[in-house]
Order: sequence, then C-alpha cells, then structure tokens
Amino acid sequence: MTDITSLARIDSFAYRHRVSEVMGTPLVTSRPGNTIAEAARKMSSGGISSLVLVDDAGRPVGIVTERDILKTVAAHRGEAADVPLGTVMSSPVATVHSDALAYVAMGRMDRLKVRHLVAVDDQGVAVGMVTVRALLHIRASSALVIGDEVEVAASAADMAKAKDKLPRLASELLGEGVGALGIAAVISSVLRDLTARAASLAEREMAAAGWGEAPAQWCLLLLGSGGRRESLFGADQDNAIIHDGADADDPWFAELGKRICDILDSAGIPNCSGGVMARNSEWRHSVEGWDRHIHRWIREADGRELLNVHIFVDFRPVYGRMELGAGLRAALRDASIRSPRFLRAMAQAAGDVRAPLGVLGQFITKEGRLDLKMSGLLPLTTAARVLALKHGITACGTGDRLMALARDGHLPDGEAEAFRESHELMVRVLLEQQLADLAAGLPRSNRVDPRRLNGRDRDRLKSAFKSINALNWLLQNALSSV
Repeated sequence: MTDITSLARIDSFAYRHRVSEVMGTPLVTSRPGNTIAEAARKMSSGGISSLVLVDDAGRPVGIVTERDILKTVAAHRGEAADVPLGTVMSSPVATVHSDALAYVAMGRMDRLKVRHLVAVDDQGVAVGMVTVRALLHIRASSALVIGDEVEVAASAADMAKAKDKLPRLASELLGEGVGALGIAAVISSVLRDLTARAASLAEREMAAAGWGEAPAQWCLLLLGSGGRRESLFGADQDNAIIHDGADADDPWFAELGKRICDILDSAGIPNCSGGVMARNSEWRHSVEGWDRHIHRWIREADGRELLNVHIFVDFRPVYGRMELGAGLRAALRDASIRSPRFLRAMAQAAGDVRAPLGVLGQFITKEGRLDLKMSGLLPLTTAARVLALKHGITACGTGDRLMALARDGHLPDGEAEAFRESHELMVRVLLEQQLADLAAGLPRSNRVDPRRLNGRDRDRLKSAFKSINALNWLLQNALSSV
C-alpha cells in the first residue's frame, strides 16, 4: 500500500475536515476474553482488517489485525481458534481524538509507523477507525506534522519550534483557498495541543520534583477564542482547572497551574494580561467550588469581572478527565437560563459598540488602522454567546451558535447566514493583515489598515459594521423579554 509520506503536496482537505469525517464507522469491537475464532468471524462478516478490543466502558485496550490472527494460527495450529484475543492483541492502542483535524491523524500515523488509528471521544470511548486507505486522497507535506510535533515535544522549546511554523502554514492554506475560519480552526487546534502538552509536561515535572500524583481527577480547560476554535496569531493564555477533589487539594493544583502557565509562556504563548489563567486561584476550583463561583457570578458579577466571564463561557476541555468539563458546561447552562439579570449584565459588559463609520460612510481610523476585534468581532461573538446562553445552546463556536439559533427558530435563517459571512470576512481581513505585518517585521495586533483592502472587501466590511447596530438591537430586544 502506498505510504502517506510519498504524497507530495498540501491538500487543504486535511485542514478543513475532522477525523470524524474520515473515520470508519460503526466501529466493530470485541473483548480481550473473546477468542480468535470469534474475532475471525467478526472480521470476515464485516469485511475489516482489524478489530479493536475495549474495556467495560468502551475504551480501547488493544487491537488485533489479520496478521495477528495468521501468526496465531501458525503458532497454535488446531488450537488457535480458542486462543483469547487478550494474549495476542497489540497494546497500548494508538488513538486520535475524533474532533481533531485530519492532518493530526496523518502526522501521528507517520510518526508511529502504523496503518490504523482508533478515534476516541471526550471520554476516551472508541468511536471509529482511521486507516491509511481512508487517507490516501489527502496529500501531505512536512507541514502536516506540526500537530504531532507538539504531541511528542519534550520541552517548551520544542513546543515553540512547532508553533513558529503556523504563519507559513496559514499563508499556504490561504493560497490553497481554505476559508479564514478553517485556518483559525487549524491555529486553534495547535493551540489546544500546545495547552494539553504543557499540562502533560507539568504533570511530569511535578512527579520528578516529588509532588506525587494528583490528589483527585482533574481537567484543564482552554478558554476564549481557543475554546471557540477562532484563534489567530498573538493569542495569549486563557485557561482554567476543574477537579473533583476538596478545597484542601488546592496547593497541588496551584503548583500545577503555575507550571502549565510557565511552560506555555516559554513556548511563546504569553501570560494573559487580565490574569485569566489556572495559576490564579479564581480560575482553579473543585467541582463544588466552580458551582459556588458560577452562582456568585450570577448574583454579583459586574464590570471587568463579567468580561472575564465572557472568556470563560467559551471553555473547552483539553486535557485530563474530560467529563468534568461536560458537567461544568451543563451547570453553567442551567444557571444562566434561570438568571435574566445575569444575561443582561453579560450583554452590557461588552459595551455599546458602534460601527467605526463617519456620516459619509468613511472608515474612522486611529493612526490609519481599525481595531477589527473591538469594532466587529467582539460584538458579533458577544451577541452569539449571550443569545446561546439565553436559549440553553451549548455550542461554543460563533458559527455553530448562529446555526443553532437559526435551527431552533431564535434567529431568521437569512440573518444568521449574513452574520456568519460577516464573521468569515472579518477573520480573513484580520488574518491577512497579521500575515502581512509578520512579513514586514511589525508586531501582531488586531488592527487592520483599510487601505490594503480592495473595493469589494471595503464595501463588504462597511456593510458588516453597519449590521452590528442591528445585531445589538436584536440582542437587547431578546433580553428585554426575559
């Protein structure tokens, strides 16, 4: 079979599609105590070349291939049919998250020299199989290994080397015609992997330093644009920890949070200027502690604290016991629905943003640039977030929230699509500006020079800005009824 690495150039498919879209389903599984005969029957009837062995919870513990069965038959002859699969399986199993982009699976298969990867969900349950055959139509290059370089990074310096390849990759993807939000998803995927790797390295450091194992199950959360999968260049740290221990366990988690943030900072992801990091006690709690904290936000939070709540709401579990994050999401959803005051305060905290346009329709700039984040992206993502909270929608991405709002009848389809197009436009304009600034040796920022834009994009951006007023009205009108 042709090896993935012989395929020559980037195909944008690998950066636009997730493992869940290329994996084989339904996954055929068996148990370690079952026999070779039973496995052979399953593989024959299913027309498959491998069988995943799972534990009681559905998590993969081994894999048996046709080659394993043939070797067993050769070794045991007539007695081979009764040999338990657990004695011939390969373990541990190479896995990839079903939500990962396809390029991550490709890089991992190349590094491990395997032809099968088991796709798993947030709970580690096996949900599909990725094979070389399924990936043959995806062309690869050295850029595909960025995600896997992070996976095996031994230090912050190794992580930084992988991260530094992102601008070139983003530029190539733009040239391939990949949409800006797709590229933001790639950047966010790497940011997620970097955050998870920092947690793994910090855990290892603590063991070496004599801190021992974690006193309770825990999960690291990625917040903000990374949680929404909408990060571009220059994103700083936004993270938090949840654990199922007691408040007395906090010293261990405090040390963990500090080490995670230090590793990320050394890898080129700077500390959050607003302090939204697991190194700070406000962003590090037990399950019960987070419940108390959320209810305090609901009752009392205002001003700058609510801006930090906006960052938190977009959290995504990235490392550890993922179901802790799922439980926190449900608690936040239920508490928000019951508090109209909180929703109104969340909307007001982002401010009353007006389109940066003069009376004659010209751009109003400062030092020749527009702050595209504050003028366009922030009010759009804020409105989608607050409306999603109001209606109990748990999706985190702005586009996903808009689609869900339209699907459930809370937003007209045409308006939802127009806002999604505006979102894509603003992210693309900002991405192109950031790449141009990097090439010119200028610092990365959220400010764009409108003189760079062609006439069509200038007109479309003005229309997008004007729609912000309508969106703010829509939000306020929706909240006035709660």
